[in-house]
Amino acid sequence: MRFTVGAHSAGHVRRIVRAYLVLWEMRELTDAVELAVTELLANVVRHVPDRRCGVLVLRCPGGVRVEVSDGSPEKPCVRDAGADDEGGRGLALLGAVVDAWGVDPAPDGGKTVWFECRVGGASATGTTAADAGADGT
Repeated sequence: MRFTVGAHSAGHVRRIVRAYLVLWEMRELTDAVELAVTELLANVVRHVPDRRCGVLVLRCPGGVRVEVSDGSPEKPCVRDAGADDEGGRGLALLGAVVDAWGVDPAPDGGKTVWFECRVGGASATGTTAADAGADGT
């Protein structure tokens, strides 16, 4: 899917992703995948001037990979948010609910932020995977 992120985009994308997970019999990944894709779309809203992005959902052996691409070369970075900060916790949350995530630069100057959730992995059990975020900070 390619679109400009708006007020209701995250909800629409969550419903689409949920439908795929049900079809692929990976219901236990729903909460983690919905949370993670919502965070990546929120980052597009906050940090990509034109709010244009692409979302790709891939069925993989034993799980799913979701990629969010945009035209901004600015890579996301994990922040050490203070107790009074209103933001800055999203990527830490992402790392806590997915099995792996990273950032790949695009040839056109943009980037793709991706995450993977595996059946029986951190995303299914609610624990943090040892390699979460290791590929992309």
